[in-house]
Amino acid sequence: MNDLKIAFIPLIRTTFDVELARQMVEAARQALAAAGIQLSGPAEPVTSLEDAANAARELAGETPDLLLIFQATFADSTMVCELTAGTQAPVFLWAVPEPWTGERLRLNSLCGINLAAHALTLRGQKYHYAYADPGDPVVLRQIQTLAAAGRLRRRLQSARLGVVGHHPDGLDTCRLDAPGLRSTFGVQVEQIDLQDVFARVRQAPAAALQSTGEALDARLDNLDELEQEPLNRSLGVYHALKEVAAELRLDGLAVRCWPEFFTELGCAACGAMSMLSDGFGGDAPLPCSCEADINGTLTQLMLAWLADSPSFGTDIVGVDLQEDRVALWHCGLAPLSMADPAVRPQGTIHSNRRKPLLMDFPLKPGTVTLARISQSTGRLRLVVGKGEMIAGPKPFSGTAGILKPAASAQSFLDVIMREGLEHHISLVYGDFTAELKAFASLIELPVLEL
Repeated sequence: MNDLKIAFIPLIRTTFDVELARQMVEAARQALAAAGIQLSGPAEPVTSLEDAANAARELAGETPDLLLIFQATFADSTMVCELTAGTQAPVFLWAVPEPWTGERLRLNSLCGINLAAHALTLRGQKYHYAYADPGDPVVLRQIQTLAAAGRLRRRLQSARLGVVGHHPDGLDTCRLDAPGLRSTFGVQVEQIDLQDVFARVRQAPAAALQSTGEALDARLDNLDELEQEPLNRSLGVYHALKEVAAELRLDGLAVRCWPEFFTELGCAACGAMSMLSDGFGGDAPLPCSCEADINGTLTQLMLAWLADSPSFGTDIVGVDLQEDRVALWHCGLAPLSMADPAVRPQGTIHSNRRKPLLMDFPLKPGTVTLARISQSTGRLRLVVGKGEMIAGPKPFSGTAGILKPAASAQSFLDVIMREGLEHHISLVYGDFTAELKAFASLIELPVLEL
């Protein structure tokens, strides 16, 4: 999150202790820069309504992840209202304490953000705040979290997702509600005909398939042992989906992977989606979900953008209550970068349909964030959890791993079943639960914790 962009606007009323206020401003600026945050905003503190208007005009030409108003001294609410009137970024008000000396009130910073909070509340403007010394690590983390949530909200408002075909019968968990996704997140959904993808697969140039196969062979050491014609079809699926995504400027894909890929093309789509999700060949990761699960793709996109690394949509296929662990599995579409480095990934065939290409490896150990955009109640909400992937043999063939959830395995299972959640959950490595909750708060999306 070192590329977060924050508009830093310090406020000073010149009738207070300007020298002390400037020291506070500089300390805050240095602490934010040291945290790796990119700062914009006026070089000098805002001291008048005219200054605030000028800063607001400059701000209108930027797209900051957060608007941070550093109230170094008391000021009435007019400057804050001027600065926040046109912004789409989250607003953060920061006041600093001062010693109770029995002498002059040198800053009166707290009273300033109190006035600002009242004015913003009257105007229906949401905000966050801190009352702490410059450089307070808790506040810096709070600012980073909110900025990350603000950036995610902004990026999703211009995101484009593609759905290839329609979800299979009986998988209501993957139902598409394009208007709901548009109104809640701002994302646009493009419907893509399955037969158009199949036609592109059949027309994929042999040279491209050979080049991709050679590159993949460096990551998987058994491709020559697989049935070659369906393997090449799977590589063709990779190229076809990549081509469609580029033409439509898509940020993610939800693909009806069965039964037609097996029955009409004679191959699996899993390996192709693994490669796309991983950013194979140096491309930007393109999150992909199977079974035309658009909400899964959206969740994976959110996780990938927060973590700046690939994400994965998986099934919950087993719970060991005695050992307090959960088996996560999907046929073979996890990104290759998630493979346990202690085990060499393999290419394999689908466990039921007996066709390639699938990836076969255990998920690497480490902390993971779990999430799901759920529609189980008829209203969208965000499911959030975390846990630890455990090193060890995978519980089933394909891409799979063993999770020790932060809550107990029994609690994990109870929430899923009691709430009627979807059979897919998305994960990414790292702990981004705070950012997800902050994002949900920004768009007033209910949160359910696993």
